[in-house]
Amino acid sequence: MFNILHLHEYVGNLHMHTPYSDGEASHAQIAQAALQAGLDFVLVTDHNILVQGVEGYYGSEDSGYVLLMTGEEIHDQGRLPQVNHLLVYGVEKELAQCAHDPQHLIDAVNAAGGLSFLAHPHDQVIEWRNEYAIPWVDWQVSRYTGLEIWNYMSSVKELMPTPISTIRTAFRPEEYMIGPNPKTLELWDSLLTKGWRVVGIGNADAHGTTYHLGPVSHVVYPYDFLFNCVNTHVLLPQPLTGNLEHDKFAIYRALRMGNAFISYDLLGDAHTFRYSATGTSSATIMGGTIKLGPGVTLQAKVPIRCHLKMIHQGKVVAEVQDRENITFTAHTGGAYRVEVWTEYKGKERMWILSNPIYIEDATYRVVG
Repeated sequence: MFNILHLHEYVGNLHMHTPYSDGEASHAQIAQAALQAGLDFVLVTDHNILVQGVEGYYGSEDSGYVLLMTGEEIHDQGRLPQVNHLLVYGVEKELAQCAHDPQHLIDAVNAAGGLSFLAHPHDQVIEWRNEYAIPWVDWQVSRYTGLEIWNYMSSVKELMPTPISTIRTAFRPEEYMIGPNPKTLELWDSLLTKGWRVVGIGNADAHGTTYHLGPVSHVVYPYDFLFNCVNTHVLLPQPLTGNLEHDKFAIYRALRMGNAFISYDLLGDAHTFRYSATGTSSATIMGGTIKLGPGVTLQAKVPIRCHLKMIHQGKVVAEVQDRENITFTAHTGGAYRVEVWTEYKGKERMWILSNPIYIEDATYRVVG
């Protein structure tokens, strides 16, 4: 049971790679980069290989500690292009052999007690580089945990339609990044409107790759930089303990339930953002469910004055400017989520994206 006034918040990243697949940094180097960025946990997801024996807390009393966990990014390597990437967490065995059938893979993850997220679902092509897109295409699947709503490196690709824009974005991404792909937000709202419980996460998709354009070589982008960009915050009823198995379970449970939010941390420290619902006899936080009744009120609070929007069925039902909170009394069932926008370098950008609160009534029931 949550005490919505006393939650323990931890920030991490859930999508990155090492030389076991197509990344550059070792697990220890990733942990060091995460410590430098101030993350509490990271989850390494190499392609089609579950690397075991490296999980644990890295660091020291002087530097602090970061929890490193391992999962997997699974896709059919025999398919060209290799679409349908699935992020798999919390499974202690290899499942890449199931990649040829996305639904079979999702079902295998569920049978093993794991979590599955459709990665970069609307990834786009960079035509001038002959770099093909790797979106999710088999939309008949069901029973997955959620969507990777904001994949930073996939969003970067959207900013690179020409060689000039690529160089510009490579060296000054913070000037051009606005938010996640609108198609992914539209898809999320559509699924939520149907009554699906779909958890949203945001990640780096870090590789540390050096790109070459003529005489110019540049690492796009270093792990420590990416760990200061799009991350996922989880909210726990109890603090982490330093015990690997206990803490993994707590983080995975929060992700499964959607007790989490996405933040673009380059714009500012998103710690202490909260989103809750209160009724006459019950209360819940983001990811939770509450029955519609008299006075069911949704409230979000942010650390500084911002532009806040409350979204229901893809439409803005409440909006405030230059405020630290937004309040809305619900009269119909459905999934309600919050977006927080703030100005940075002369443009308004998405800063925080909550998971929804589900309000059930006679016509709306949550599935999953």
